[in-house]
Amino acid sequence: MPREHGAWGILLVPLITGASVGLFAGGAAAGLVPFLLVAMSLFWLRTPVESWVGTVPIRARTREEVQFVRGTVLLLAIVAGGALICLFWGGHNRGLIWIGCAAAIAFLIQAAVKWIWRGARTAAQMIGAAGLTSTAPAAYYVVTGRLDSAAWSLWAANLMFALNQIHFVQLRIHAARAASRRQNLASGWGFLAGQAVLMAVIGAACAASVFPWYAAAAFLPVLIRGFAWFAAGPEPLAIHALGKSELLYACVFGVLVVIGMLMR
Repeated sequence: MPREHGAWGILLVPLITGASVGLFAGGAAAGLVPFLLVAMSLFWLRTPVESWVGTVPIRARTREEVQFVRGTVLLLAIVAGGALICLFWGGHNRGLIWIGCAAAIAFLIQAAVKWIWRGARTAAQMIGAAGLTSTAPAAYYVVTGRLDSAAWSLWAANLMFALNQIHFVQLRIHAARAASRRQNLASGWGFLAGQAVLMAVIGAACAASVFPWYAAAAFLPVLIRGFAWFAAGPEPLAIHALGKSELLYACVFGVLVVIGMLMR
């Protein structure tokens, strides 16, 4: 199974927010089950494929391991293929092709960055987040049958939130040995700049009536979290506690952005 726990959240929280906004807007839930199967099986498929091909340190080595991984790949491919047939049966959900192509391009660019620039872990994760968060407009489209401004707003909002989370987690890891607020600031000036850019983009989108002000409030918890870390001073890194708190922030963001989108 995929070992990146944060990636599961970046995949599922946008999916749930997109589906929820679509359902509350009067959409139908019939296509959600096959879409969920497609999203999860394709995401899951990457890990056994990498293990089979041998592009990761944890890979299939013995004959039995290769057979097991090959069987897992085949099973997940059958599940994904069957669910895709259900989604597209009768010519429905053709708009998913465009979203799928955009997500595939993001993952290809991510793979190229990881191969060319092995030290660009954060950049690769952020590029991959563009593909994972595509579940937001896709779920909204499956429910409503529309690719309107709400779909693209959901994708943009979830992507910006994911970028902030990825940047903050990497900051905490890199600043784990910081002994003063000055060292925290030296390690995190890029993150602070990112917070400022995030606020500016959200403000501009709301001022242009592209994104509702109510939904913009969903970013307040993570913005406060980011600035508060610099004010609190150095603290030991508890990676599991950090993961749990970021998951909680993601859930709160999902609830708030759904409420805000419905109040537009």
